[in-house]
Amino acid sequence: MNFKSPLLVAIIAASVAATAAQAQRDAPFTVTETGATYSRLADAVKAVGGNNATIVIAPGSYGDCAVQTAGRITYKAAVPGRTIFDGGICEEKATLVLRGKAATIDGIIFQNQRVPDGNGAGIRIERGDLYVYNALFRNAEEGILSADDPSAEIVIDRSTFQRLGRCDRGLSCAHSIYIGDFGSLKVTNSRFEKGSGGHYVKSRAPRATINNNSFDDTQGRNTNYMIDLPAGATGVISGNVFVQGQNKDNWSAFIAVAAEDRDHNSTGLNIHSNSASLAKGVQRNTWFVADWSGDQLRIANNSLGQGLTRYQRR
Repeated sequence: MNFKSPLLVAIIAASVAATAAQAQRDAPFTVTETGATYSRLADAVKAVGGNNATIVIAPGSYGDCAVQTAGRITYKAAVPGRTIFDGGICEEKATLVLRGKAATIDGIIFQNQRVPDGNGAGIRIERGDLYVYNALFRNAEEGILSADDPSAEIVIDRSTFQRLGRCDRGLSCAHSIYIGDFGSLKVTNSRFEKGSGGHYVKSRAPRATINNNSFDDTQGRNTNYMIDLPAGATGVISGNVFVQGQNKDNWSAFIAVAAEDRDHNSTGLNIHSNSASLAKGVQRNTWFVADWSGDQLRIANNSLGQGLTRYQRR
């Protein structure tokens, strides 16, 4: 009979658990489809190549970065909110530089991204679709920054953006989210707060859906618009709660349409069922929507606090 005492069983179990934990620390990046593990995120991405795959990331804080040039990859925290990418930068751009077919981010924290040109981002999306869920971006120059890809879409849901953006050093401003000429942008059920410069959401996409988000600028500093659609856009902005703080670089509007260009028609842009107010103790007169497009916008059923005027044509 092979008899093992309870003490010996406990010792073996503890040893196995310790070995497994050490293996996870040594190789925290697992490609689900193959079961292969890697010590560096870049190696896991390279192994996926042009395939479709999920990279599961063990809890921990990592200085890694990676460039995805092909395939469809999901970057997934094994435990949501316990995988942190802290300051790692590839190509002097971002922690994740994405130009494959598609990327999905699920449950990951990005923080402390900074680069010489002032646009250090958690994610730099240059080509392909991007889907971001349950993510947190904080204490960086930019949360998400994109190049142009009119054939692709960007979707952000249930995510938080805090202490992001900057307008200093004589460089172009950075923003919590800055989307170039992508096909469309959708931001839902997310929170923007404590901005440190620039806009909270800036998008040059021709179609924008920005619904059921919170924009809390109460503790913001040197911030600008809550939503900036600088080239114009159609779509829907609804169900959001906006609070404008005291410390603003530009407090002249909450939402700006076509302030820089009229590249896209804004006719029918539907801004409805939002709540907007000034933070407690802030006294000024400002505008909910500032419009440079000259197009026929739809602005209705918004709850505006004291000091806010519904619309100004500029």
